Amino acid sequence: MLEVETKFLLDDRQRLIEALGRIGAIQGKHERHADTYFRHPCRDFVQTKEALRIRSIDSVASVTYKGPKLAVADSALKARKEIEWCLAPGDADGNQMEQLLLALGFTPVATVRKERLSFNWPSDHANYSQFTLTIDQVEQVGRFAEIEVLIDDESPDVETAGKQINELAGKLGLSQAVPNSYLRLLLNKIGE
Repeated sequence: MLEVETKFLLDDRQRLIEALGRIGAIQGKHERHADTYFRHPCRDFVQTKEALRIRSIDSVASVTYKGPKLAVADSALKARKEIEWCLAPGDADGNQMEQLLLALGFTPVATVRKERLSFNWPSDHANYSQFTLTIDQVEQVGRFAEIEVLIDDESPDVETAGKQINELAGKLGLSQAVPNSYLRLLLNKIGE
């Protein structure tokens, strides 16, 4: 699957939650995320626009590989292949996976910590059933709303997905798109 998403700077969290309710969104649970990103020993992920991370959601770990970003006209829109799998039950905290990556020569870059509140729409919702919106409070970085849709990677229609994301963002009053990842924003903040 391809993950297609745009991140927006969020000024008024409560106003967004109210707007989501007006268009039928259902609030999910509140989660705490810690995403530790790794540097490849032989390949520059910054140049290849890839990412490898161990994500802990409320102390349950998974590994995510994000493929190179696809070229799209909208600079704030990101589209890329994503592969993710849960490490539980054998490595629920991700420690063994981290030890494996370190043994293979990977090095940690930084850990992005955030509190996330997700919203979805019912499967029978005519317009938005395939979308997820998250409100993220990212430590040292700020508050954001992210709109995401997953599309089939065999016949991707990234531009259409991007237009649908922008349409939904407009309905919700989100206008300040942020092209950088949370990792890049954090690294810029701490001067790396």
